[in-house]
Amino acid sequence: MPEAARVLRPGGRLIFLTNGTIMMLCAPDGVDDLPTDRLLRDYFGMHRFEWPGEPGVEFHLGYGDWIRLLRANGFEVEDLLELRPAAGAQPIPLFGDIVSLEWARRWPCEELWKARKRA
Repeated sequence: MPEAARVLRPGGRLIFLTNGTIMMLCAPDGVDDLPTDRLLRDYFGMHRFEWPGEPGVEFHLGYGDWIRLLRANGFEVEDLLELRPAAGAQPIPLFGDIVSLEWARRWPCEELWKARKRA
């Protein structure tokens, strides 16, 4: 976030997509296991996520932590879109690897954040 604040001019927009918070809380430890309809992780204190057998690391925050991080780096939150497939949507291969279409119709698997750098 500090780097985005450094390179953006005042009034510049930061738009980013991240995995949905609920999805991360419902995701099992197995990299090939789809999220369930049960909370499996704690909301408070979530930050670093590592998956067994995968080299990457993911970072996810709760909503309040995202807002505080953005504000601390000079941004004002303009919007948070919790994405949901349209009625009648058909699964696509990549989408089906993350969550089922039925799951995504009930809970957001992705969130789109929009923020503007303060003048």
